[in-house]
Amino acid sequence: MIRFLSVALAVFSLAGCATITRGTKDALVVNSTPQGAQVKLSNGETCTGTPCTFKLPRKSELNALISKDRCQPQQVRVTNRVAGGGGAAMAGNVIFGGIIGAGVDVGSGAMLELVPNPVEVTLDCQK
Repeated sequence: MIRFLSVALAVFSLAGCATITRGTKDALVVNSTPQGAQVKLSNGETCTGTPCTFKLPRKSELNALISKDRCQPQQVRVTNRVAGGGGAAMAGNVIFGGIIGAGVDVGSGAMLELVPNPVEVTLDCQK
């Protein structure tokens, strides 16, 4: 009986864990006007034509360089902040005594979201 209660309590305390419910990665979307621009992230990832989607750790902080032939390139800083859903999951950890889960969420960045997301850029192009 004690073993059953221990397992049930462990499963219940993990139910609100942002690492489990939200994951540690976020989809960063980059759009440009005009479409078809190249995107190069400061972490080395690239895309050959917008719109692009990158799967990145939620705690990432990086620069996105958006460029296209005959257009002025633009750089956008992407950072992170506590997400509404991430904060709620973190609060659930604290309320239900999931200190270990709260620590995992903080360490993994699961309570965060990337901003701005989507990245929207209008390029100044010559005709």
